[in-house]
Amino acid sequence: MDNSTPDARWFAVWTRSRQEKAAAAMLQMLGVQSFLPLKSELRQWSDRKQAVSVPLFGGYLFVRMNPTKDSRLQVLKTHGIAGFVGNGTGPVPIPDQQIDDIRTVVARQIECTVIPILEEGDRVRVVRGPLVGVEGRLLQSNSMSRLLISIEMIQKSLTVSLSREDVELLDRSADRPVDKNPCWITPNQNSGMPTRLAHRVTELEVSCQDNSQNLPIK
Repeated sequence: MDNSTPDARWFAVWTRSRQEKAAAAMLQMLGVQSFLPLKSELRQWSDRKQAVSVPLFGGYLFVRMNPTKDSRLQVLKTHGIAGFVGNGTGPVPIPDQQIDDIRTVVARQIECTVIPILEEGDRVRVVRGPLVGVEGRLLQSNSMSRLLISIEMIQKSLTVSLSREDVELLDRSADRPVDKNPCWITPNQNSGMPTRLAHRVTELEVSCQDNSQNLPIK
C-alpha cells in the first residue's frame, strides 16, 4: 500500500481479543502503516512484579491508507483484525491531529486513563465510592455530573452529585433517540463478531495528567 500520498487517512480497525500486537506486527510485514498506542502497566506475578506494555485502547489499532486506491480487503484478511470502525457508508477517517495528540501523550509517557465520552441521558453505574453499584441516568456530562435515580412506579426521582470518573457506561437505552451517526464495522469473513459496536473509537477520551508540568492536550 502507498500510504505516503496526501490522500492517505487514518482509520480505526477492531481487533480480535488480545490480538492487537499480533495484528500490528502482521500489518507491518505487509507494508501497511499502523499505529498501536501502548501504555505501561505493573503486573503482579506469583514471584515478582513486572512492567508490561499493553494497548492503550483495548481491541483497537489504527491504519493509514488511501481508501480510494488501497484494498481494504488486504487489511480485513490480516490475522487478528475483525473489521473497520465506521458507519453505514464504510470506514470513517480519523483526523491526523487526533492521532498526533495520542502520539504526543504516549511519547511523553504521560499518565492517562481511557474513559468513554458520556452523554446526558446515558445509563451509568457507579463503580467507586459510597454509591458503588448504584445505577441511574446521567443528567450532566461535565466534570461534576449528577446521577438521576428513579422509582418509576411512584414517578419520583432523586439526584446526587458525583464525578464522571466514578461511573461506567451501561448499554445505551433503546428509548434514546436513534444515533444519526451509528458506528458499524465491516466484519471479516466468518469472524463471528457482532456488527454493532458498543462504543466508538471517536467516543474515547484520554484523560491525562502530568505530575511534572501541565501540557495542553487537545
